[in-house]
Amino acid sequence: MRMRISLAMICAMAAAVTIRPHMPAAEAQSIDDITLNVYKETTCACCAGWIEHMDEHGYQSTIFHPANMNRVKLELGLRPQYHSCHTAVTASGYIFEGHIPEKYIDMFLADPPENAIGLAVPGMPIGGPGMEIGDRFTPYRILLLRKDGSAGVFAEIDSKADQ
Repeated sequence: MRMRISLAMICAMAAAVTIRPHMPAAEAQSIDDITLNVYKETTCACCAGWIEHMDEHGYQSTIFHPANMNRVKLELGLRPQYHSCHTAVTASGYIFEGHIPEKYIDMFLADPPENAIGLAVPGMPIGGPGMEIGDRFTPYRILLLRKDGSAGVFAEIDSKADQ
């Protein structure tokens, strides 16, 4: 019974988030009105670090700890090859998967590309927001996720300075 209630709650949360078609620039959002619904494991410190990074740059976060993260991601339309440890969703339905630096989320929200559902940094690259380990850094790409399930490169992060 307890498992049924948890799954029902996850389904209700996921159903409340709908993917909205491209918003014209006139409807672009400002971080002043952005609350991110962040789905993460309860014990994930790197997710907490990313949330802190976003909060330091003016975002607000509401945190959820679903019993089945993969199910939430799949219900949001995220293909497995784009998964990371946490998923953030705006009220307008844009998805931000993984350790994406805040400035790239700002760029995306200022003028969302046509047919885009969001951005992703698959995996957990060392040195990204929330994944800091001393001076270590692994270059990575931020992917633009499209409604048809495809992805393209939104930005290439070659150094800490690029974040």
